[in-house]
Amino acid sequence: MKKAINIRLDEELLSNLDEYASELDRTRTYLIEKAISSYFDTLDEMISDQRIDEVKKGSMEVLSMEDVFKKAGIDV
Repeated sequence: MKKAINIRLDEELLSNLDEYASELDRTRTYLIEKAISSYFDTLDEMISDQRIDEVKKGSMEVLSMEDVFKKAGIDV
């Protein structure tokens, strides 16, 4: 199910969006959805890098797979 949202865009960005939409015969919504979906990969990388930094600093506990299974009550 899709939900409507309101966003504000810089006029130049909106103009670029409209040009791409026209050239590709797609809607603004379609292009924005695709752009956000693609950006999630970048966000995943940023989160991964942040977690790696936290592990290196010692501010995040790292468990072995065996410990995870043990805590979950899974016999390996």
